[in-house]
Amino acid sequence: MATRQVEQTNNFMANLQSISDHYRQTGLLEAILAGLTKAGKAPENVTIEDLAPVDEFHVGGREATRSLLDQMNLSDNDTVLDVGCGIGGAARFATATYGCRVIGVDLTDEYVAVGNALCAYVGCDSKVRLETGDVSTTGYDDESFDSAYMLHVGMNIRNKHELAAEIHRLLKPGGFFAIYDLMRVGSGELTFPVPWAESQNTSALTSPAGYREELEIAGFELVSERNRRDFALEFAVRLQAKMLHEDGPPPLGLHLLMGPAAADKYRNMVSSISVNDIAPVEMLARKPG
Repeated sequence: MATRQVEQTNNFMANLQSISDHYRQTGLLEAILAGLTKAGKAPENVTIEDLAPVDEFHVGGREATRSLLDQMNLSDNDTVLDVGCGIGGAARFATATYGCRVIGVDLTDEYVAVGNALCAYVGCDSKVRLETGDVSTTGYDDESFDSAYMLHVGMNIRNKHELAAEIHRLLKPGGFFAIYDLMRVGSGELTFPVPWAESQNTSALTSPAGYREELEIAGFELVSERNRRDFALEFAVRLQAKMLHEDGPPPLGLHLLMGPAAADKYRNMVSSISVNDIAPVEMLARKPG
């Protein structure tokens, strides 16, 4: 039994490392700074809006972030958890828009380092803190947060039962857990790579019903749910046009986060959305109290 437990632990840690490695892009901060320079910006005068094209690593970008967070009734009295924060774009937007304090957690240490540097550039580092860690076992005290949100993160988390239980533990009674993830809505096979995975080994897509079940088991009440496939396809057309422009991609964009295979990753994802095998879905859940 002890040997099996060790093997399971080693496999779990190897999977986390594979996910982190997928997202890591060496020299990311330098690439973002170079993009800012081309756009006529510098760390001394960059704004949160200037960073928007590279800041929001999910379908729909800043528009999708606003749509989700607007539903959470956030205020300047709240401390909010950003589950899988990436380089912190949503966290910076949240504190600038709603005044809340945000703590973000992400597996990829480079994302966290880059994100904290960007927070310092735009002057929100006193209200946003990004940390490296596993969102399924954060180590924070019970009821540490007023609300939590997660944007395009669950596709890498196989044990959504553990995730939902951890977020429920961390939230104060009455707190919202807002989710915006790509979910399984059909049965077709995905073509890899995609933005969140190089292969099926680190892809953990689940149906909306699967999310609802785990949220309910953890003790959440589902407040609302919305399939955003049409919105996603409209956004994808605009983004692909920029990425595949004859003059090359723009100075700042999600291609910096996806690396050399960015066009292939995005094309494969959009293809699966187009045939209705996957779709981005919003869910708003609440911890009773």
